[in-house]
Amino acid sequence: MTDNDDLPTEELPDVQMGDAEEILLDVIDLISKAPNVPLSSTPRIDRQEVIALLEDAIACLPQEVREARFMLKEKENFLNRSQREADEIIEAARTQAERMVQRTEVVRASEARARQIIDEAEATARRLKSETEDFLDRRLASVEILIDRLMKTIKHGRDRLSITGVQQANEQMTDDAPDMSGEFFDQEADRTRDID
Repeated sequence: MTDNDDLPTEELPDVQMGDAEEILLDVIDLISKAPNVPLSSTPRIDRQEVIALLEDAIACLPQEVREARFMLKEKENFLNRSQREADEIIEAARTQAERMVQRTEVVRASEARARQIIDEAEATARRLKSETEDFLDRRLASVEILIDRLMKTIKHGRDRLSITGVQQANEQMTDDAPDMSGEFFDQEADRTRDID
């Protein structure tokens, strides 16, 4: 991670998590609902529109990756902050325990209370750390799933575009070929017809 990851960039559009996936789903929808070329099963697709949508999706991906990096950095900051707070609680408990030293009964009671406070503080620190790690792990897993879906959607869209391009080229070659389905030229038959 670099310090530039958390700086706003003015070239990129304002995107939200999942924008790239929505754009790619729009591309798939555009391709699947495209009308067919007359007398053909090949869909007629506006190439410029598809390219523009795919370029928008590509522009969104860096922002979503940047947001994932930001979440990782936030996780580290939160864990460090939680650890500092836990250390402060433990130190405060120890300080309080040292101040409570007086008579024997009071000393015993204060030591027990200090141990209890320290144990509670350590348990709270462990719980906070565990909850934080679980929460951030779930969030990062959802980002990972989202990025995986985006990659699959992009691959699927590219595959469909390449298949459509090959089919159109094959049909164009078939349309340009001379029609050989009729009868072959029979010179004798033509001569006989001319005599009649």
